[in-house]
Amino acid sequence: MSIYRDLFSLPDGYRYLNCAYLSPLSKRVEQTAVNALVRRRTPSTIGVGDFFDPADSVRSLFTKILGSEDPARIALIPSASYGMAIVARNVEAGSGQKVILVEDQFPSSVYTWKRFCAAQKCDLELVQRPDPDGHVGQTWNEMILTAIDSTTAVIALPHVHWTDGTVFDLESIGREARRVGAKLIVDGTQSVGAYPLDFQAVRPDAVICAGYKWLTGNMGLGVAYLGECFDDGVPLEENWIGRANSRNFSSLVQYVDEYVDGAARYDVGERGIGLLLPVFVEALSQVSEWGTELIQSHCRTISKPGLDELRNFGAIVPDDDAPSHLFGIRFRQDGIRDRLLSELKARDISVSLRGDAIRVAPYLYNSEDDVSALVDACSAAIRL
Repeated sequence: MSIYRDLFSLPDGYRYLNCAYLSPLSKRVEQTAVNALVRRRTPSTIGVGDFFDPADSVRSLFTKILGSEDPARIALIPSASYGMAIVARNVEAGSGQKVILVEDQFPSSVYTWKRFCAAQKCDLELVQRPDPDGHVGQTWNEMILTAIDSTTAVIALPHVHWTDGTVFDLESIGREARRVGAKLIVDGTQSVGAYPLDFQAVRPDAVICAGYKWLTGNMGLGVAYLGECFDDGVPLEENWIGRANSRNFSSLVQYVDEYVDGAARYDVGERGIGLLLPVFVEALSQVSEWGTELIQSHCRTISKPGLDELRNFGAIVPDDDAPSHLFGIRFRQDGIRDRLLSELKARDISVSLRGDAIRVAPYLYNSEDDVSALVDACSAAIRL
């Protein structure tokens, strides 16, 4: 049993290896949500500061987690797709230029950049996934670097691929992006908070994160880092809270054209006042306290013996230096994957099928017994 499991309210016997799908709320975050809901009964207790102070706390906490320096560069967004839409609205590309993505990227990113390319009359280039039997990460990164040239306007990539945990070498890709004058847009949803990112070395133009996975918050509120190139951009909404006079409620009818300073101009309207914001503050606080080193160390300790066994079974699993919080399992033989999914469901083990990979995403509440149960299910599926 993990010493961290008592921090959560997961039922006994339920093996949740699926944090990449939806993080459970810890007990302290859950209690914060209850307290916020109770407080919401009495609207007069919610003052002007509640519209701004928790949002500022989110900006500061996420800045620390990300490893950036300026909380004013953080926008509050309702979803990763919203953040990606902000970026697409405020970058440019022309005919003959291209946007680079990778195969099997998360749909919200692909749809955003498909529309962008159609509107800007530029090209969308998907860098194909290499053969999973080889060194996928190394080969795929080399292919991306080869694809970057003088026609590249935007490179929009995850740090960790959402289907199987492949890591992209954002430091090298960032250098190439700067060399050709391209914007580097990072989807950090499946990495930030659980896997280290050297922000100062990567120097991304934007980092977009949903809040309900590795940031351990709830659906409906996420965060986006927006670099200098977005300082004078146009938000998706013209809401009141993004204007320069928004903290003075009595003067809101004195309309002003100026936005607030920094990325707050891009904040979503009704950004979780009273409910989502306090929950997100508490969630980010606990993630900041735990840190990526603890999360990776714990997940590696509980997963490595099981991954070694799976490798001996002939399964395709990641190398030892891959992320331990998210990894994919593939099988060479037909039929094993579908049998395994049935075995896992019967044994109350929660994972996800993403693309052609069984995606496993352990967290601090998991133990070696949870991974052993997964391995036993794999063994049974192979024998059938």
